[in-house]
Amino acid sequence: MLRRLFRNPVLRRILAALATLLGVAVFVFIMLRAIPGNQITAGLGTEAAALTPAQQQQLEAYYGLDQPLIVQFFSWLGNVFTGNLGFSARAQQSVLELTAQSLPVTIELAIFSIVLALLIGIPLGMLSASRPDSPRDAFGQVVGLAGLSIPAFLLATTLLAVLASSFGFNPNGEGYAYLVDDPWLNLQQMLLPSIVLGFGIAAPIMRTTRTAVLEIRSNDFIRTAKAKGVPPRRLQAKHVLGNALVPIVTMTGLQFGYLLGGAVVVEQIFSLPGIGRQVLLGIQQKEYALVQSTVLIIALSFVIVNLLTDVLYRMIDPRVRAA
Repeated sequence: MLRRLFRNPVLRRILAALATLLGVAVFVFIMLRAIPGNQITAGLGTEAAALTPAQQQQLEAYYGLDQPLIVQFFSWLGNVFTGNLGFSARAQQSVLELTAQSLPVTIELAIFSIVLALLIGIPLGMLSASRPDSPRDAFGQVVGLAGLSIPAFLLATTLLAVLASSFGFNPNGEGYAYLVDDPWLNLQQMLLPSIVLGFGIAAPIMRTTRTAVLEIRSNDFIRTAKAKGVPPRRLQAKHVLGNALVPIVTMTGLQFGYLLGGAVVVEQIFSLPGIGRQVLLGIQQKEYALVQSTVLIIALSFVIVNLLTDVLYRMIDPRVRAA
């Protein structure tokens, strides 16, 4: 009976996702405790050295630091299962409220960045694959190499400095405007960070597209379609790109999952109150519950993106559905 259950691919996916989330929770819990300092020293700074032993004990009891690590871990995990993600002393808000404010910012940034990356990466990859080892292929390879090589923080600070000093364009210097409050200002504030992230992500998408298209074009059914007189545009769009979508979707899903938690530097430079910046501030203030719960939410988002990617496989490729 159990063996039959474990053969179910859906159940295996769910168990793998739960194991991943548990592993992330344990890893982040241990790594946070390995960093020197705690919430007391982060909050009081050098004044923490002036605390009396009684005051130290009271603060440790308040933050739950007097309990064994195993008790602290399962106490936090139990609260997470009840919907209590913890409380931020710095912001005087619950972690759930902070996440509800910051997660939409990161999701919006990730969507804009991935759309821009697809608009750059797929056409450039197909252009490079159309004539391998030609000048256009060399151009695509150079652009891809630049996207992989230029650090996001360098491109972000350069764009910000040049546009602000030369053209006076710095919408991120104002307070962040949410999409529902001021759509025009919000789109301006998302423009530069989306360009920075989208350019970096376009590179692996371009290289994946080029490799997949070259592989598909060497198949017999492409030569048959050419022999039957299929127009070149239809051949590229339906037969070549349509069959190359699976690796492109895979790379896009991986990059989108990365954006949900890996845009910390860009969010910090452009002063976007996203979830990556929330984790960074939590680490600086040693707010354990904030960091642990937020990272767990990021991991959960990554798992959901992977599951949605699997669903897309079945929608675009009949062979995956049949399997």
